[in-house]
Formats: sequence, structure tokens, C-alpha cells
Amino acid sequence: MTMDAENRVEIQPLTHMEAFETLAGSRISMVLTDPALPDNPIVYVNRAFERVTGYNAQMAIGRNCRFLQGEGTDPDDVKRLREAIETQTECTVDLVNYRADGEPFTNRLMMAPIFFEDGSLRYFLGIQKPLAEVEDVLSPNAVRHAMREVQHRVKNHLSMIISLTRMYGRGAGAAQDQFQQLSRRIESLQVLYQELSNPERRRNMDTVSLGAYFSRLAAATQSLDGRPGLTVNVDVEDAEAESEAAIHMGMIVSEILTNALQHAFIGRETGRVDLRVQTLPGQSLRVTVADDGVGMPEGVTWPASSSVGSSVIAGLIRQLNGTLDVKTGATGTVVTLDLSGVTLTA
Repeated sequence: MTMDAENRVEIQPLTHMEAFETLAGSRISMVLTDPALPDNPIVYVNRAFERVTGYNAQMAIGRNCRFLQGEGTDPDDVKRLREAIETQTECTVDLVNYRADGEPFTNRLMMAPIFFEDGSLRYFLGIQKPLAEVEDVLSPNAVRHAMREVQHRVKNHLSMIISLTRMYGRGAGAAQDQFQQLSRRIESLQVLYQELSNPERRRNMDTVSLGAYFSRLAAATQSLDGRPGLTVNVDVEDAEAESEAAIHMGMIVSEILTNALQHAFIGRETGRVDLRVQTLPGQSLRVTVADDGVGMPEGVTWPASSSVGSSVIAGLIRQLNGTLDVKTGATGTVVTLDLSGVTLTA
């Protein structure tokens, strides 16, 4: 927007010193650090900083700002701040700091570099805003911290349940089969949960990356059911599927991989299992698990129609509008799963 010269208000601009004195006495907490000095120490704080933190200028100047941190400060937040300083870029972070009396508070720190006219770095300016209790609860960092704690607890609980189901599933017959299926379902849920809570994800919680998901699932299955000398290779096309379909696929693939690792290499010390996932025309998906093992004995079929686990797997395949084909011989076994009931996104 422009303004005619005749409507322009003539004012006497503030000098740099006058502007600085105004900011120095404002209620906005400010701090300057000098990166040219060892450890980038504080060289100036205004009176609002003293009121907010309880540290007077004499106590703060000459120290790195990290003295405000404490036990409750999230290392990830500190890392973000450190990276911004290293790259000389602006950064805003909600950081748990501690006042001089030891009281913690959430500090919304807006940090920006200040440069000389020639482009070289002169100072870092930090503007601090203590978040009120309500703001603190709703702040992005507070939510993220709470979610991280929930994730940690859920992960531990899932691991404990897996251990218990495997321990109780060491019996024989239908009970063992049921426990193994329960364990497999929990394992798949755990891996899916880990992928959904991956901090590098950029999509919503309704979809999951098949490449990352199946890679995690294969690694988890190999660690539980594999042994030294057996390798699992994963080749998955880049696509995403709905979370509900992904958990069903995970149970099926986990069962196929487990069967190969447990039975395909009897009497052999080494072996290879290849997991490949391809997208087909018409929103279809093909999952292939091939091993170079001894093959199935004559007269043996998999999955066995009489087992509880096979019934569960067959039901999941039907839900995904899928078909299962098993070919076996002296050079190993190839299991092909075609699924047409999976919605994929590129």
C-alpha cells in the first residue's frame, strides 16, 4: 500500500540508541550472545529477562544460555536450537527453562542471527516469552512431549505382551497355535505403531509407508524367528496403504516369513529369504516371499487347513480380496499373495 506525499505524517525517527533504550525497558525479555567469543556467551540482557528468569545481568552475562536448562529440558529441543546456531538461521522453540529459584517454566524462545553489513555474523538475538499454564498445556512442544511419553509406555507394554504370549505359547496343539497367532498380531501392531509414530513421517495417521513398514516387519521377524546364517532381503515399491489394510497385510506377511525361517532351512546353516512387494494395475498389490531352502516334504501343504492360524490367515486374505499361491520344490518355496482390496497412494 502506498501513501500520497501530502498525506504522509512527518516524524522525527528514533535513533538506534533511543530504539535500543526503548526495547531495553520493554516487557519483552531479550538476550544477546556473541558467537565470536568462546562458547557464545551472553553479552546483554534487558530488565525483562531479569524479571522472567530471576537472574540479574551480572549473574547472566559471560555465561552460555544453557545455564537456564535443567532436568526437564528436552534434548531434541536443545538440538534444534544448536543446529540453528550452527547454520546461522532463525529458530523458534518451546524450551523448558529454570528460574534462579529452581522453578521450571516453558520458554518460547525466538532466536535470530544478526549480521554486519558485509554479511558476517555479529550477534544472536533471543526473544523469550514465558508461556502461561494454559498455553503451556496446548503448546506444540508440550503435546509432542506428552505423545513421546505415551509412545514409550505403549512400546514397552507391547513388548511385554509379546514376551508373555510367546512364553505361554510353548505348549502344543491348538492352544499353542492360538498363542502364536496372538503374538504375531501384536508384533504386527507394534511394528505398525512404530512406523506411524516415526518422527520423519510427513503424512497423516491414516496411511503407512509399505516400504518402511515391511522393512521393519522383516527385521522384527528375523530377530525373533531367524538364526545366524539366514538373511532376509526386502524389495518394496514406494507406495502407501491404509493403516487397517497394512495391519492385515503385516499379519499375513509375518506368518509367511516365520514359516520360511522356521521350516525352509532344516539341516542347513545358511539360507536366503526374499520379500518383494509390487504394485499392479488397478490398485492391486503382489507380495512374494521366496526362499532357497529345502522345499516342503512331499504330501505337506501350507497353510494347513486344519490349524487355527491358517483359518485366521485365510480370513485376512479374504478381507483383502486376495489369493494365495504356493509353489515348492528342491530349490525352495515361492509364496505369492495377490491382493485387490488394498487402496494405495503414491
